[in-house]
Amino acid sequence: MSPRHICVVTGSRAEYGLMSLLLKRLQEDPDIRLSIVATGMHLSSEFGLTASEIEADGLPITERVEMLQEGDSASAVTKAIGIGTIGFAETFERLRPDLCLVLGDRFEILAAAQAAMVARIPIAHIHGGETSEGAIDESIRHAVTKMSQLHFVAAAPYRQRVIQLGEHPDRVFHVGSLGVDVIYALDLMNAEAIEQDLGLDMERPIFVVTYHPATLGDTPPEVAVAKLFAALDEFPDAQCVITKSNADAGGKRINNEIDRYATGKGDRVYVSTSLGQLRYLSLLKHATAVIGNSSSGIIEAPVFEVPTVNIGDRQRGRLRAGSVIDCIEDRHAIRAAIDRAISRDFRLSLRGLETPYGKPGAPDAIAEILRSTDLKTLGMKSFYDLRQ
Repeated sequence: MSPRHICVVTGSRAEYGLMSLLLKRLQEDPDIRLSIVATGMHLSSEFGLTASEIEADGLPITERVEMLQEGDSASAVTKAIGIGTIGFAETFERLRPDLCLVLGDRFEILAAAQAAMVARIPIAHIHGGETSEGAIDESIRHAVTKMSQLHFVAAAPYRQRVIQLGEHPDRVFHVGSLGVDVIYALDLMNAEAIEQDLGLDMERPIFVVTYHPATLGDTPPEVAVAKLFAALDEFPDAQCVITKSNADAGGKRINNEIDRYATGKGDRVYVSTSLGQLRYLSLLKHATAVIGNSSSGIIEAPVFEVPTVNIGDRQRGRLRAGSVIDCIEDRHAIRAAIDRAISRDFRLSLRGLETPYGKPGAPDAIAEILRSTDLKTLGMKSFYDLRQ
């Protein structure tokens, strides 16, 4: 019997970072033939050509699907989805996988899921059922859920939400967050190694900052991020490590503002297109606070008992640990939230913090289900109605 052919699609540094451990599990499994398709930001020099990080981890890339367009308007993103759908249609026709595995809610994943659905390739979806009400990711995530046959969710309430969307409970698995496993699996860098690698002074406060466009918001992204920078300026002793924004509509404008902000700041501001998984998580462990609107502040930072200042609506609706402080996109509100986050009392209150995203074990659980599920049962879906 030939190995089961699983095709994994990845389009961003963040989503690959979550899946990296799972991909290695699948690669090592003699009953699975793994194909990796890289797309989106992985193939763009503007976003760090992070496909090289996949290959550096010993994971060969089977196919590349170019789809990003010039500019960061809504029109450019829409065109990228269309071009990506065509590219994935051709890729899936060549590869003919038994199953397509995707994670999350980005527009690159929507393109891949559409092509797989029409090609009648079963889809397994990771991190469904979550909400992020300030971004179009919210709609994409639920759309991909409805295209998928298997679901791997990070928390019990998310499992219930996927079932509420009409998915059969027998196909919805609560496995926890892959990000938790990655943290425990990596041999993270100590403070001295980080200091030497990034040129930081580990005796000073360190803010890890990531800000993405709130694609359903009314405030122009360059205006919103300017309010964040104004608040950061009120903490002149802190070193700010800023990772650049993603390829969503408005992301390039944010990145232009990041470069402008860093000019003349010397060693107070360090900007990176992509720190890589090991450096980013190591830095997160030693950070004074995580600031911005990235999901890493919601999912990964609490594992380290590091405070998060979550700005605006992009992550509104996600389950939160007690380490997350929400604030509006306003200079004074951000300043007040940072003051609270770095206070001794708040940091002491996080000792023994529990995260809602589970404990290690997700990669093994997902790999076992992918290996053992009878794919012949994943054809026609029936809508599962909740009991009245």
